[in-house]
Amino acid sequence: MPSRPRRRTLSHVDPTGTVRMVDVSGKDVTAREAVAGGRITMSREAIRQIRAGKIKKGDPLQTARLAGIMAAKRTAELIPLCHPLPITFADVTLTERKDGYAIEARVRTSAQTGVEMEALTAVSVAALTIYDMVKAVDKAMVIGEVRLLEKRGGRSGHYTVNP
Repeated sequence: MPSRPRRRTLSHVDPTGTVRMVDVSGKDVTAREAVAGGRITMSREAIRQIRAGKIKKGDPLQTARLAGIMAAKRTAELIPLCHPLPITFADVTLTERKDGYAIEARVRTSAQTGVEMEALTAVSVAALTIYDMVKAVDKAMVIGEVRLLEKRGGRSGHYTVNP
């Protein structure tokens, strides 16, 4: 008789279906890193004004970088079941694209759980910050493709998105 595949269970749900924070006290403290990415697309006029330094609220790119870093450090305050982590490094990069910007966040810690949520939060808040600062020029901007690109450390090891 063939064996049945093992069903994966949700770690944030107990056997009765109650949502809970995962107990990581038995896990080893290890170096962990996560990289997330996303995009914001916008009109040619919005791109032109950003690149010419004409956005009235100031430089949306530097503000977005800072907002993303701050968001990574405060993820546990935003996502109910995330553990507060000692972030040892967080960075957000914005790369010009023809239709807007690619956003990438890299976050590191030495802890009992990973920083995937922190990297994803950094990308999301950076994109939202650009939207907030540029919406007077283009309300139709699109934020998307936010995803985990890579993670290192922990029991599940190394993960990288397929190119």
